[in-house]
Amino acid sequence: MSTDARRAALWLLLGLFVLRVVGQIVVGLLSPAWLPPWREWYSGLLPYPLLLPAQLALIAWMVALNVQNTTGTGRWRVESPRVRRVLRVLAGLYAGAMLLRYVLTMVLVPEMRWLHGTIPIVFHWVLAAYVAVLAASYDDRMT
Repeated sequence: MSTDARRAALWLLLGLFVLRVVGQIVVGLLSPAWLPPWREWYSGLLPYPLLLPAQLALIAWMVALNVQNTTGTGRWRVESPRVRRVLRVLAGLYAGAMLLRYVLTMVLVPEMRWLHGTIPIVFHWVLAAYVAVLAASYDDRMT
């Protein structure tokens, strides 16, 4: 993956996740008709008063990762081949687990077919893609 493509992908995936978090907040507060209802955004696996701060902390950490991995400086710069390998494996396991979650949801909860309740799953795939891009090799001349 080229340096520019990696930089762009990191920021794009972060932006998508930010839109998801903002979308859920808007739906929770305002319930606009042009956005899917709350039950589509929230799986209920983690109480929302805990989920939102965790999402905001994750966004802050992703911003720090992006800045450091696009400027080529800082403690969170992913440059070690071993770390990249571990991140690739984790990204694959994460995406696979979300695929299994999707399949099980479709099989075990027929009223959820096919797209209902999938917003959380899709955005877990966004996060898995983020980890995969973070793990991608890059040109060491990033400055």
